[in-house]
Amino acid sequence: MKRTLIFLLFCLTGASLPAQTTQKPVLHGRHWMAITGKPLAATAGSMIFQKGGNAVDAACAMLAATCTMWDVLSWGGETQALIYNPKTGKVIAINALGVAPSGATTEFYKNKNMAYPPEYGPLAAVTPGTPGGLMTMLAEYGTLSLKDVLAPAMQMADGYPIEKQTADLMERHKERIKEWPYSKAVYLTHPGEAREAPHAGEIFRQTDLLLTLQKLVDAEAQALKAGKSRKDAIYAANDRFYKGDIAAEIARGTQEQGGLIAKEDLANWKVRIEEPVKTTYKGIDVYKLSQWTQGPAMLQALNILEPLDLKGMGYNSAKYMHTLYQAMSMAFADRDFYYGDPYFAPEEPIKGLLSKEYARQRAQQINPDKNDPHIKPGDPYPFEGKTNPFTDLLDKWGKSTSALAPASNGEEYASAEFLESFYAGTTSIQAADKEGWVVSVTPSGGWVPAVIAGRTGVGLSQRAQSFVLDPALNPFNVIEPGKRPRVTLTPSMALKEGKPFLSFAVQGGDSQDQNLLQFFLNMVEFGMNVQEACEAPNFNSFQMRSSFDDHASRPGNILLNEETPDWIRKTLQEMGYKPSYDRRTSGPINAIFFDWKHGSFWGGSSNHGEDYGIGW
Repeated sequence: MKRTLIFLLFCLTGASLPAQTTQKPVLHGRHWMAITGKPLAATAGSMIFQKGGNAVDAACAMLAATCTMWDVLSWGGETQALIYNPKTGKVIAINALGVAPSGATTEFYKNKNMAYPPEYGPLAAVTPGTPGGLMTMLAEYGTLSLKDVLAPAMQMADGYPIEKQTADLMERHKERIKEWPYSKAVYLTHPGEAREAPHAGEIFRQTDLLLTLQKLVDAEAQALKAGKSRKDAIYAANDRFYKGDIAAEIARGTQEQGGLIAKEDLANWKVRIEEPVKTTYKGIDVYKLSQWTQGPAMLQALNILEPLDLKGMGYNSAKYMHTLYQAMSMAFADRDFYYGDPYFAPEEPIKGLLSKEYARQRAQQINPDKNDPHIKPGDPYPFEGKTNPFTDLLDKWGKSTSALAPASNGEEYASAEFLESFYAGTTSIQAADKEGWVVSVTPSGGWVPAVIAGRTGVGLSQRAQSFVLDPALNPFNVIEPGKRPRVTLTPSMALKEGKPFLSFAVQGGDSQDQNLLQFFLNMVEFGMNVQEACEAPNFNSFQMRSSFDDHASRPGNILLNEETPDWIRKTLQEMGYKPSYDRRTSGPINAIFFDWKHGSFWGGSSNHGEDYGIGW
């Protein structure tokens, strides 16, 4: 009752929640901080710090551990990262997203009577990106060997006590898993029994994956023995994965099960080290990966909201939630139409999308009294001094069945199946050290149930489902071989006065930049500390077009915290919203705040799931 009264007062006044209301304490550290989606994986990061590694080394170890634990991702997934390099004072972007394989054309999927690439199975796979991302980050910015960094994950592959959440996921999807022989052999450790998946706490062993990781370590050792540098030795391991015997088995095992990945697809793929995009919100520089992710949508929303008196509206008041909902709807409509792989034509108008002038135009279109269920993509081209080549498609947006994803007819949007798809698919990793290195990662792909590629132990990504087949839906994100899909994965970083201010990320598909936007505003506008901001109730919109499965849009649907007062519920309904409710609506967010006044780190780790952090 006390917590509810505090929450109601907080909604009315816009004041910050008192520290004692958080269910987890703030993490404090002076030397380093390691936070991720599983306690054992956070421990892996701490082990690397204790070996003398930097934040990049620790982040790579946590990435390897989360993949091995199937924390809604695996070794065949994709890795997206931002790294702050204290030697240059710059933020670096890591693009380790796989690409559509040979033969993955619109005609191929249309001939199978598919509206989109499938949600699961071998035809949902893009090439593995995480191994290359990990090894590139380690080679370029780490200090330890691949052997050192993979040691915790290899111990886990040799056997670790599996957690209930993951084990139950395997059991829930066992009928689908049985379609793929290599997945069945790994996931279903008790074939023929009533429960065929592992039991919680059972020692879960992955012999094939352990052998694959050992091959990488062996390749590094052979290169070092031949006189190669630490960096070149790590890249020798990378070559074995993408061009050697591991690649051959991935291609063979995928094609055996009906997939398209070929050896050439793996050999031709490479990690890209990029410049991130950024905007400035009230003097704070906020960084995101570019338009191959949904990250710029948060920057667009910040641009729209910056001139408004959000604090004066009151935290989670009806007016506040309505204003954010409308700003996000505009940013996500632009995401749904304009975002895609920047290495393929046509060129995305990212400069116009992120201009403050364009944001002012969009802000003027907000209806202050009602939800607009028909918000369309805007036209950013004039803000680049160009003419929009896709006005014909914009005119058709929402007017024909070929250009409009199906909408819900009521309660369906809140079904367990829909919410699992909406929120599924990643973990988050945060690391920082006293030397100044900061890492924010949102890896994903290859979640249970994944197709395992032959005898490699590598679960394949399902990310091809985020492509479209019809240019009317998004002319920048139509599938073709070698192309990256536009993904939801979106690590975040913010600098203030040229120094790290926040590093933050969250899991949850299309909800990621919604929750990260609210987390950021919780701290900047409402004065919460990092743990309060991680736990504070957010709301979620379902008005954007889903990046998964049926790509549906559900205008006006909003997920509220169950403690939302009755008068706010009523006001939102009068404004045209269709609410549903949940007990926890905070994220789950992981974050690090940099306290330059005292020379320490403040870590925040969500109370939403199994996220966990360790600091020293």
